[in-house]
Amino acid sequence: MIRFENVTKRHRGTKNPALSDLDFEIQRGEFVFLVGPSGSGKSSCLRLILREYGPTTGRVVVLGRDLTTLSTRKVPYFRRHIGSVFQDFRLLPNKTVFQNVAFSLQVIGSSRPFIRQAVPEALALVGLDGKEKRMPHELSGGEQQRVAIARAIVNRPQILLADEPTGNLDPATSADIMQLLARINSGGTTVVMATHEAGFVDQMRRRVIELSQGVVIRDESKGGYGDTTSLPNLAPGPERGATAAAALTAVLELQRQIAEGEDVGAVAAEATHVPVAPDVAAPEPVEADATVGETAASSETTEDGATVGAVAAEADGTTAAPGAEPASAPTGVIDLPPIDLVELGIDEEGVAERLGLEGNDDEVGPTA
Repeated sequence: MIRFENVTKRHRGTKNPALSDLDFEIQRGEFVFLVGPSGSGKSSCLRLILREYGPTTGRVVVLGRDLTTLSTRKVPYFRRHIGSVFQDFRLLPNKTVFQNVAFSLQVIGSSRPFIRQAVPEALALVGLDGKEKRMPHELSGGEQQRVAIARAIVNRPQILLADEPTGNLDPATSADIMQLLARINSGGTTVVMATHEAGFVDQMRRRVIELSQGVVIRDESKGGYGDTTSLPNLAPGPERGATAAAALTAVLELQRQIAEGEDVGAVAAEATHVPVAPDVAAPEPVEADATVGETAASSETTEDGATVGAVAAEADGTTAAPGAEPASAPTGVIDLPPIDLVELGIDEEGVAERLGLEGNDDEVGPTA
């Protein structure tokens, strides 16, 4: 049914041939897988069978016809016996499912009664009965591929060519399409399929022709996909930015809890995952209404007998109560050494003037 006799195909402007000295034959009713890496020549074989172009040297014989001598005028009539399924569906977007399938019959001049009978039968075979009025954009990818298959087989061709028909589909839908192609083949149609799906090839165990750089390196009946040990193994790598993302999340949570008035110490300890010892007592909170005079009164006495606290109290217009004990320094306050105002050239009486605190207490002094 399909015979390649020492076929070589060279494309213009390329150094190496797309196909080199191919010689094989496909019998009627066979299911053949064309496998191999990208660029090995699988699609070139399908185009030669469909007579999209001719070989550079050699002969391609399909259905008893030598395609090297077939005239261009007779090519459309020859293609009526061949159905084609592509990876990208190639449906007419402005036509319904029924019209897409019927179109392939209309262009060859089929009668309307035959179209009305053949199209529903083809749609039922691919599992799309009841969806004749749907538009392509209303269908899933698997359903669109089924429409393409129905269009390819509605004329009951003797050969069905499939170029990566499951390339755009999910695994479950791909399995359904493969079962559909096997069912079509069981009806007597010769199926030639180019594919990279190693799993399906290994499971179905049909004839496998393996190509590499345009040369047939294996032709095996009931074969598998072939040696896949040379394929690289993709090991999972570390997730970049995971630690930084966790730290950012902890900081944002800390800011949120601070804004809501929660205990900052507990929040910080929880965010940094540092356990707080249970026997460590938390520092007593500092009274918010403590006066400046009381805080300043805890300063040490200068050599003149005047304290910084007294100077600040005098500048503020207040006096400390006699005999009152100085307030204890709040937690976290650092004790500073005594400051000699005389050595610094600052008069105790002129401190208030230098700080801009003289005059009416209600007036606002300079801010800079």
